[in-house]
Amino acid sequence: MESKNYHEDLSHIRSMMERSSRFISLSGLSGVFAGLIAFVGAIYVYFVFQREGINYFEGNKNVFSRDLVKELILIGTVILVLAVFSGYFFTARKSKENNLKIWDKTTRRLLFNFAVPLVTGGFFCLGLLYHHLFVLIAPSTLIFYGLALVNAEKYTLSDVKYLGYCEVALGLISFFFLGWGLVFWAIGFGVLHMVYGLVMHKKYK
Repeated sequence: MESKNYHEDLSHIRSMMERSSRFISLSGLSGVFAGLIAFVGAIYVYFVFQREGINYFEGNKNVFSRDLVKELILIGTVILVLAVFSGYFFTARKSKENNLKIWDKTTRRLLFNFAVPLVTGGFFCLGLLYHHLFVLIAPSTLIFYGLALVNAEKYTLSDVKYLGYCEVALGLISFFFLGWGLVFWAIGFGVLHMVYGLVMHKKYK
């Protein structure tokens, strides 16, 4: 009986330490919805290309007009805002269900470690955009996003790093298939997020 209580106490202490050092309220549903938003966004971009007379799957080197580039940036911004909002909504809901604070020192550490590679990648992609190296933007976003996930893993669920590894690997592979960035982007930010989200929802619900 004493041994059982001893193990229960250890388990409780371990749980308390994990709660104090890691942000464990990430919701799998947020990953599903973020992936769905990104995938729908990629499909929408494909039809934008069709509207502009660009047959994406022909594999030709296409020249993007200034207006088209501005529209693509706007679409990307909308996708980002919607994904962040869905992430916050489901994470906040899960935090409330578990009676956990959504904003504390651990959250700030998580966001800082996530933001450093992500912001660096954002400026890097702006440089690519400035020099009209559009074909390199999709692979770069995948790589820097993956690095951000790996870097943030120590302050949240350890499973996050596996999604990060997959994003980095996909980004590196896409460098050898330039011109197919939209497809790799849809897989990385769309399909991988949905698969990861479903797995996490089933594992931690």
